[in-house]
Amino acid sequence: MFGRSLSDDSDEPVTIDLSSMIDCIFILLIFFIVSTVFVEETGVTVNKPDVSGASALEKNSILLAVTAEDKVFYGGESIGVQGIIGKIKPLLSETPDMPVIIQGDKEATHGIVQQVHGQALLAGAMKDRISVSTK
Repeated sequence: MFGRSLSDDSDEPVTIDLSSMIDCIFILLIFFIVSTVFVEETGVTVNKPDVSGASALEKNSILLAVTAEDKVFYGGESIGVQGIIGKIKPLLSETPDMPVIIQGDKEATHGIVQQVHGQALLAGAMKDRISVSTK
């Protein structure tokens, strides 16, 4: 097939072998699926106060939400203030510098938001990696 000239009138069909290209595509697809980071949302809508200069949400972060009814949510379930350590301590043991973001509703009691902050510290979060999210 390599030494074929243009004037060769053979009836042999010309084929292109795409199996190696398909293999490369599948390897790239698997790489991107494995290396993708998913942000787990808190599962509730929080009405946050307006503050200018708020930082962007990081991809690998622990999101805790405090609702207007002073309920604490993580991953779509209500865990309460006492459930924070049990939920985030295993995550922080794997990645100690993972940021903890507290999404406090503007109608939430300040004391509850501070209790969530304190529980995050007790769970092993770094003091400079805990932040309260705003609009």
